[in-house]
Amino acid sequence: MAEVSVTLEVGYDGVAIITISNPPVNALAIPIIRGLKEKFDEAVRRNDVQAIVLTGKGRRFSGGFDINVFEKVHRTGDISLMPDVSVDLVVNTMEDCKKPLVAAVEGLALGGGLELALGCHARIAAPRTQFGLPELTLGVIPGFGGTQRLPRLVGLSKAIDMILLSKSILSEEGKKLGLIDALVPSEELLKVSRLWALDIANGRKPWIRSLHRTDKIGSLAEARHILKIAREQARKTAPNMPQHQACIDVIEEGIVHGGYSGVLKEAKVFKELVLADTSKALVHVFFAQRATSKVPNVTDIGLRPRHVKKVAVIGGGLMGSGIATALILSNIYVVLKEVNSEYLRKGIRTIEANVRGLVTKGKLTQDKAGKTLSMVKGALDYSDFKDVDMVIEAVIESVPLKQKIFSEIEKACPAHCILATNTSTIDLNLVGEKTRSQDRIVGAHFFSPAHVMPLLEIVRTKKTSAQVILDLMTVGKIIKKVPVVVGNCTGFAVNRTFFPYSQGAHILVNLGVDVFRIDRAISSFGLPMGPFQLQDLAGYGVALAVGKEFSDAFPDRTFKTPLVELLVKSGRNGKNNGKGYYIYEKGSKPKPDPSVLPIIEESQRLTNIMPGGKPISITDQEIVEMILFPVVNEACRVLDEGVVVRASDLDIASVLGMSFPSYRGGIVFWADAVGPNHVYSSLKKWSELYGNFFRPSRFLEERATRGIPLGAPASSSQASRSRL
Repeated sequence: MAEVSVTLEVGYDGVAIITISNPPVNALAIPIIRGLKEKFDEAVRRNDVQAIVLTGKGRRFSGGFDINVFEKVHRTGDISLMPDVSVDLVVNTMEDCKKPLVAAVEGLALGGGLELALGCHARIAAPRTQFGLPELTLGVIPGFGGTQRLPRLVGLSKAIDMILLSKSILSEEGKKLGLIDALVPSEELLKVSRLWALDIANGRKPWIRSLHRTDKIGSLAEARHILKIAREQARKTAPNMPQHQACIDVIEEGIVHGGYSGVLKEAKVFKELVLADTSKALVHVFFAQRATSKVPNVTDIGLRPRHVKKVAVIGGGLMGSGIATALILSNIYVVLKEVNSEYLRKGIRTIEANVRGLVTKGKLTQDKAGKTLSMVKGALDYSDFKDVDMVIEAVIESVPLKQKIFSEIEKACPAHCILATNTSTIDLNLVGEKTRSQDRIVGAHFFSPAHVMPLLEIVRTKKTSAQVILDLMTVGKIIKKVPVVVGNCTGFAVNRTFFPYSQGAHILVNLGVDVFRIDRAISSFGLPMGPFQLQDLAGYGVALAVGKEFSDAFPDRTFKTPLVELLVKSGRNGKNNGKGYYIYEKGSKPKPDPSVLPIIEESQRLTNIMPGGKPISITDQEIVEMILFPVVNEACRVLDEGVVVRASDLDIASVLGMSFPSYRGGIVFWADAVGPNHVYSSLKKWSELYGNFFRPSRFLEERATRGIPLGAPASSSQASRSRL
């Protein structure tokens, strides 16, 4: 283990170099903060020190405050674990230091790292150094003075943009904005910083305390106008996240009453936000994502990942072309196979359009786009499969077709080749039934669009080898996905957990609740769109096919509704043909389609589940609960059967795969926040009123009645039933 330390060295020139060392990113852990205070105090006391330079070891300044401290505070509820950095260290010790202090910044200065640099009297940076304040992504605000000093150095509009949107900038832009004082080559960074510090000490350069600057703030009227626009924007883009409005309040305090007053308010608000549910949820998601890379009996048994250079993708439809795009963007060669030249051309054109779209958005240069597209080759047979390291099958959900393909590729591919399927629901044992290489068969379930959505569900059977899983996890990381390893069952982890989502919505519609009100309630909760708009987007063929898979697998808890079939019969297919629950016209937002109401009434008449034939009376909160509590219930079964390694894997999968709001922490974390007992008693009540679909699972009942959180680790009896 590398040592966590703060060192002080004094040169012949009388400059003390204080260096932060906490690899890999020099996080500001409690011992580092303590060490900084001690070393600054020592430098001030020493007569042989004229000036001070603060830097980070290993060409990185600091990646920010240690997030493990947040987690400890959330676990214990003890806010006193948060050190007083802002006033005690940054204001009193650093900014008000009697000797000039220069930050020598390289690599990155993020969060608390940037805030330490802002507290120095000058900042010298190496090229392409990253600066940013991403605290709002963890449900808090900058807490070491960033809300006050950044606006004073770069101007109010730019600072709000950087803080509220967690946007980082590079040192080149930082120099133009006035965030840094000089941009110098890496090898000259310390030399220039030492000279700069001495120049301040000798009066040749200004001694600037950022907190007291006002020249970039503008008039009070201008500032208030900028803050008003920021507030309105935050209400639209982050309606359920309190940290945005709180941050604007704190910035305003400093502008109206002065920087020091702003720092005091910032410290108070920061501590309040750390203890709020939003921060607990977002910090949980942060750690949940990190935990996915640890898989028992895969990542802990000394295996090394093999290099995957070339991948064959079978099927050039929406999913196949998206997967191929994701691979070539990360420099992995792709052979795209289709059944005929027309389909192949279409697949290649889709890949080209995906890549061009990234160029248009400025995410890819024209030159890089050309190189990327040269990495894909079309094929109509298996002759190019002889040297591939992995095959990903992405054809339609047909068991006989998949079985045929797998028996063919087993013969065509080398013995080490990974045989993966992108199926979203079909049991992998069925897919590989006719092959001898069952240890190489694995699910690589991407979410649509595959080159955009960040989740990769890696599905393993009891026979899949640990090496194959590790290799696929590695590929997932290379192509910038978050791989989550799950067990094999209908729908796997994510689609299995969320299959009751649209069914709960259909029950509500057939109970007489307005379809558009349901969508509004779910959007207000924080999902990007409601279940009916989502159905329009996916197309009704998908809804019918997936619905059949789940009703076959779980007939005891599926709700059969004629609504989708009635929509298809009336000539609707959602966004595909511009008519669904909503009307879709180019260039305008989807509008509710009143002509769908008679079709809904027909469905209500056929299902005949309204109590006494009258629509039920229900609040928006009950709408959300009647749709999401059955999802929680299915999540409980997934946990009980050991389909996921840990509950937090299901949380991160629900956030990245189903766009469940991250600020609610994922489906299991949210259910624990709501209270397992409330979930259980609500489902029990609805199951008595509306039937088996709502019947609480054994796992939920057991946890609720015994007061155990749903996310608590599984007992040994559950582990023995594990699909992993």
